[in-house]
Amino acid sequence: MRVLVTNDDGMDAPGLKVMEEIARSISDDVWMVAPLQEQSGQGRAITVSEAVRVDQRAEKRFRIEGTPTDCVVLGIEHILGDKKPDLILSGVNAGQNVGEDTSQSGTVGACIQGMILGVPGIAFSQTKGFRKGQGVAWDTARHFGPKVLKRLLETGWPEDVVMNVNFPDCEIEDVQGVEITSQGMRDFPIINSEKRTDPRKRDYYWLSHGGPKSDPPAGTDLRCIYEDKISISPLHVDLTHYAYRDILAESFGDL
Repeated sequence: MRVLVTNDDGMDAPGLKVMEEIARSISDDVWMVAPLQEQSGQGRAITVSEAVRVDQRAEKRFRIEGTPTDCVVLGIEHILGDKKPDLILSGVNAGQNVGEDTSQSGTVGACIQGMILGVPGIAFSQTKGFRKGQGVAWDTARHFGPKVLKRLLETGWPEDVVMNVNFPDCEIEDVQGVEITSQGMRDFPIINSEKRTDPRKRDYYWLSHGGPKSDPPAGTDLRCIYEDKISISPLHVDLTHYAYRDILAESFGDL
């Protein structure tokens, strides 16, 4: 297989190296097209207000001054030449992409763009922050990533779906299994904003994610990682609320 590897943490992120290792468990034809700088929270953003520049760092390794979606577009349409990738692997993200986070995730966004261009994709994220004073459990993603990848490729998935994989924040021996999940929703928002003042007395604001665990129902990606399980969620772009669409259609039938 020809595999395109990208991320939203930037070209020099440790998770990108883990992602490349996982990719090489199935192929030697691995291309890396990743952002120059961290692009967390960019979702499916594309760069439209300025030129997007490409820097080749080594054979099959390219650095893009843009977003994860830019990386996928340029990778497929220009960098990889006349042969498209067979698969996009995005990550491994330093931090979970679950619940409502998935709509903001550049890691997931890269796979969605690939799906739109006819290339299947899997987003990989390594949960962090649940173990006080401990670093990111990269070995957990490194150990289970190839196994999850190979099983997903054996099983397959629809053309309008991207796969979202989250590894729990624990050591390899503490992982409690794997679960196929749905996207959850937290009981409260976890986006925080803090007002600060610079030395010239001008106000500015710093936004971040953070908060306690919520109480999600069983079967969701949130509950799954809370229970130290690997979460695998099939996602798609359609945001339509079909039940309410039918109610709304009745209301506007005789306008």
